[in-house]
Amino acid sequence: MRPPEIEDSTREEREKYILTAFACRGDCESCGFCAMYRGRSPEVVYDDYIEGIRSFQEITQDYR
Repeated sequence: MRPPEIEDSTREEREKYILTAFACRGDCESCGFCAMYRGRSPEVVYDDYIEGIRSFQEITQDYR
């Protein structure tokens, strides 16, 4: 599932995508989201995307 483009989606759709795609799996050793985002929640990391300020890809690049 690809992230919705900012131009073609609502704030709610983008927020739902982040919450669904990065839902806590409760198995920290095999998930890796916390380590990838340096202990920050995906909702905080992708806030600019959710708000329509920066693209999903731009923010993802910041963490690679």
